[in-house]
Amino acid sequence: MKREKEVLQACLKAAAAVVRRNFGKVGYELKGKANLVTKADVASQKAILSLITKNFPDHDYLAEENGVKNTGSDYVWVIDPIDGTTNFAHTFPQSGVSIALFYKGEPVLGGVTNPATGETFLAQKGKGATLNGKKIHVSKTPKLEQSLLVTGFPYNRFTRMPALLKRFEKFLNSCHDVRRLGSAALDLCWLAAGRTDGYWEDNLNPWDVGAGVLVLQEAGGKVTDYSGKKYKKIAEYGRTLLASNGKIHAQMLKIIRETEPKA
Repeated sequence: MKREKEVLQACLKAAAAVVRRNFGKVGYELKGKANLVTKADVASQKAILSLITKNFPDHDYLAEENGVKNTGSDYVWVIDPIDGTTNFAHTFPQSGVSIALFYKGEPVLGGVTNPATGETFLAQKGKGATLNGKKIHVSKTPKLEQSLLVTGFPYNRFTRMPALLKRFEKFLNSCHDVRRLGSAALDLCWLAAGRTDGYWEDNLNPWDVGAGVLVLQEAGGKVTDYSGKKYKKIAEYGRTLLASNGKIHAQMLKIIRETEPKA
């Protein structure tokens, strides 16, 4: 994995430079009512794919901005050139470049960088997780009532508002507080660094969470879907996501189940 890790870090560095150059200088287009894309997303993805295809021409990839190569390779790069585009478009400095390498359906390398702050989170399966080269670990918060949580609202929130707010209210009444920061990749990494204790969101995509999931797991955290099961294939990543320091996972899962909309 040495060469793959070197290329991953080069991709993060190249993409971050693109994002920084364009911060506050680009407009956006709508892919949906609340789903934005900017020229910086496209340029960042181009920089990443250029390095990956040059170094690993036999690898597949899945990237957010219509970037798909599917030849059946065991290796798949899962890429979000800017996770938190709405934040980026509004010059809110909480967005990240997220890149994961999956091998046979599981992430083995992951990296997330926030170009605005210079923070870079890296993880390799079985090797732990780091923030700017220093080892990180999840919090030791033992109870939900003592926790700081993070969530996000999906692009289809307009048709699901009552159910989403019911769950939000239940969590808000059960913890210290809840934050909504706007980048799933960074939400997972901040949880990995012990800055928060738990996170839930659904209707995400593999490129939003692939790298962050590995960073969190390697930092000692726990990730499941809303049924409490682990992901088995790339396509499942992010459909429903419950992440925690491990200690409050069962308590969070109980609230998820209690607030699940009736069929």
